[in-house]
Amino acid sequence: MKVMNLGYACINTALSANNIMTNRTMRRKTFEAKGLDYVSDLALLNVKDLKTIVKWNNEMGIKLFRLSSQIFPWQDEYEFSSLKDFKEICKLMLEIGDIATKAGQRLTMHPGPYNCLASPNQKVVDKTVRELDCHSEQMNMLGFKPSPYNKINIHVGGAYGDKIATLARFNANFNLLRADTKKRLVIENDDSPNEYSVKDLFDGIYQSIGIPITFDYFHHKFNTSDLTEEQALKMASITWPDGIAQCCHYSESRRKEFLDESIRPQAHSDIIYEKIQTYGLEPDIVIEAKLKEQAIFKRVI
Repeated sequence: MKVMNLGYACINTALSANNIMTNRTMRRKTFEAKGLDYVSDLALLNVKDLKTIVKWNNEMGIKLFRLSSQIFPWQDEYEFSSLKDFKEICKLMLEIGDIATKAGQRLTMHPGPYNCLASPNQKVVDKTVRELDCHSEQMNMLGFKPSPYNKINIHVGGAYGDKIATLARFNANFNLLRADTKKRLVIENDDSPNEYSVKDLFDGIYQSIGIPITFDYFHHKFNTSDLTEEQALKMASITWPDGIAQCCHYSESRRKEFLDESIRPQAHSDIIYEKIQTYGLEPDIVIEAKLKEQAIFKRVI
């Protein structure tokens, strides 16, 4: 049987103590004052440190890692090729992709919540398309073929008073993306009944445009559409192409961890305490806990 692949997101707490990080960025005012040369300096540092993190993951047996969306600060404001260190960055990115591929380490991305492909505001949609294409371009720079194996994960981004119309708008705007971005895009269930459950996404998006569903265990607890955890996980698994492991997200309640009712129920815990149930499936699972890679090693088996 395949061993469950557990991974973490963006920040390596052990290495960040030594200033190894991939999310160096700047405020808008600094971006406008210092320009693309400073962007290039930060991006190069981020990429160099990404190589260190990917190698560390391999040494520690971690086969799944979510890349930061801040590797290239203000990435939707310029072309990557305009950066003064572009050639060196490209060389390093290809090396990173090769290291990950040879070790079987799956690299993914999760653009921020401001990316709303279903927004009724066309300016928001245009910015989202640009941002998602920039993420896909980074996957290209890593040398990865376009597929949901190296997924770009987003949410629908709101209901805007009409869930059905919003899902239809998402499906229509999906066609604005580049072909490589479309092949990498996946959609994740939400943690509010006012938004989208696995069943909502299956019926409203997968059945229309065929993109895979990332099952988030924790979100499902707040938005079930009357499906059990097992039913929702297996419904999401159907959406993944043959030969590509289903990817899931897992976290637990910070309120429960600290026995503090003042904490928002959907807040993530530092580590995880419960055994992850996969019901006979073999998904790759990103642990979305506050202590990042430490949560993998401290988990309850």
